[in-house]
Amino acid sequence: MQTLTAETYFAGEPDRVLLDVRSPGEYAEGHAPGAVSLPLFSDAERAEVGTLYKQENPDAALLRGLEIAGGKMRQLVERARVAAPEGRVAVQCWRGGQRSASVAWLLERAGMDVRQLEGGYKAYRAYVRRWLGEAHHPLRVLSGPTGSGKTHVLHALAAEGARIVDLEGLANHKGSSFGALGEAAQPTTEAFENLLFEALRGIPVGETVWVEDESRMIGTVCQPDVFYDRLVSAPVTELVQPEEWRVNNLVRDYAGYPPDALAAAFTRLRKKLGGQRLQDALAALEGGDFETAARIALVYYDKAYAHYAARKPVGKHTRITLSDPDPRATARQILSHQ
Repeated sequence: MQTLTAETYFAGEPDRVLLDVRSPGEYAEGHAPGAVSLPLFSDAERAEVGTLYKQENPDAALLRGLEIAGGKMRQLVERARVAAPEGRVAVQCWRGGQRSASVAWLLERAGMDVRQLEGGYKAYRAYVRRWLGEAHHPLRVLSGPTGSGKTHVLHALAAEGARIVDLEGLANHKGSSFGALGEAAQPTTEAFENLLFEALRGIPVGETVWVEDESRMIGTVCQPDVFYDRLVSAPVTELVQPEEWRVNNLVRDYAGYPPDALAAAFTRLRKKLGGQRLQDALAALEGGDFETAARIALVYYDKAYAHYAARKPVGKHTRITLSDPDPRATARQILSHQ
């Protein structure tokens, strides 16, 4: 059976479909970009075989695995042919062991052009972490206090032709106590790293990539150290604008969410805001006065931003005072300074 390394696969096998034969639970925890789930065992079956391996012996686990897989052989071939009509596949399990070798053997007998991914998903993950730490793209960081509209500006930069990666979009979180509002469930940190790798890999090497200024944690997702170290040392463009514009941005972005969800987000800030400010914010929400609520939120977030900015490494830092609240105009203003 011929094998491929993860590096070789992602560098030169774009038309070869990656089949991930791990269990559905393993796949859900994290998988390579574009990988198609073709599980040899269900989660329960995998647990059963693993228990036999540890508590009895490898031969008992092998025989039980063969018994389970035997009835699935036709289904595996049929599903693989649907996933890869051209018949070119790479097969991956956790370590590049028996599961992927077995399925690769089966698909090869069925007439497909098959490669086994060397080292499996574990080797792929090591490759991703190494790749993310390498300077394939110069980074530029878009910064500014809460309410600066950074995400809107980031996408306006993309509309103007700049390359971007939306870290909050990948993490399904806007990076604050209010960050989960309107978002899908967050991916695992492992899955986030895979998504980040996929997003960056799609951008030609050497092109500058804009990202938002983010903390290491985005909700429950932790950015990989090797990438975060590059982010905090990259040149920063900070947006400066009147507080009124920032309040308007917050009202635009958050006023449409249910009042009880907004109240819960404010309540999580009780210790930071203080009891009286929290009560004022809750009263403003109850009265539909979202501008007042936004101004109260900025009391905490502006202090947090100042503390965060003071702790960042000193590097190239450009402040741009905005001349127009429109994100597209801001994007053009930023690019004119480059």
